[in-house]
Amino acid sequence: MNQVIETLLNHRSVRSFTDERLTEEQIRLIVESAQRASTSSFIQAYSIIGVTDSDKKARLAEIAGNQSYVADNGHFFVFCADLYRHEVIGDMRDADVTGTLETDEKLLVAVIDAALASQNAVVAAESMGLGICYIGGIRNDMFAVKELLGLPERVLPLFGLAVGVPDHVEDQKPRLPFEHVYHENTYELDPNELKRQLSHYDETIHGYYAARGANRRDDTWTAQMGRMLSKPTRLDVKDFLKAQGYLKH
Repeated sequence: MNQVIETLLNHRSVRSFTDERLTEEQIRLIVESAQRASTSSFIQAYSIIGVTDSDKKARLAEIAGNQSYVADNGHFFVFCADLYRHEVIGDMRDADVTGTLETDEKLLVAVIDAALASQNAVVAAESMGLGICYIGGIRNDMFAVKELLGLPERVLPLFGLAVGVPDHVEDQKPRLPFEHVYHENTYELDPNELKRQLSHYDETIHGYYAARGANRRDDTWTAQMGRMLSKPTRLDVKDFLKAQGYLKH
């Protein structure tokens, strides 16, 4: 096992940071690491917005469900799917790119590009001893985030990334069993086998929650997922995608 794999296997979300701000060098290294991620057809369909303004961070924290660590961290990044620059390229090169940019395929490309870039950023940050927490809660009101950050058409704020020096680190949360995630040659369709694996995982998660020092609770993963998925959320995302020039075809 090498140091990179150790960093990956040691990952956990951090939700409590010191007041120490990231240096310009750290920010640049994190962003440049993100830029070295694979990108579909070299399209590089994403942008990263660093939010340092305290009022804007406070508003993003409110949008994300009053999560204090969105405002209180070393640096806050917002990862965006971005095809705006490609629209500008169409103008530069007198090329009709609108039909392509409006396809579902290019939407997927932009979202995947941003996700790949963000994970490179996370590994870079954690390799420097920093902690991170992904913030999907900014999608609670994408229209408000667009206004707050001045996002043009074809730019989608996908998620935030809080980064900083950890003040407190929780125990690592167990993931699904290897056998449940990894399928060889064909997808495992037997629901009884899946339920057996899930029941075993529920026991693991129940033990994790019961032993946790803070926020101890009596819960399992399937119960948690059942509650969450029974209540559809963020139903305005489709409207936002259309407003930003997507889902046209």
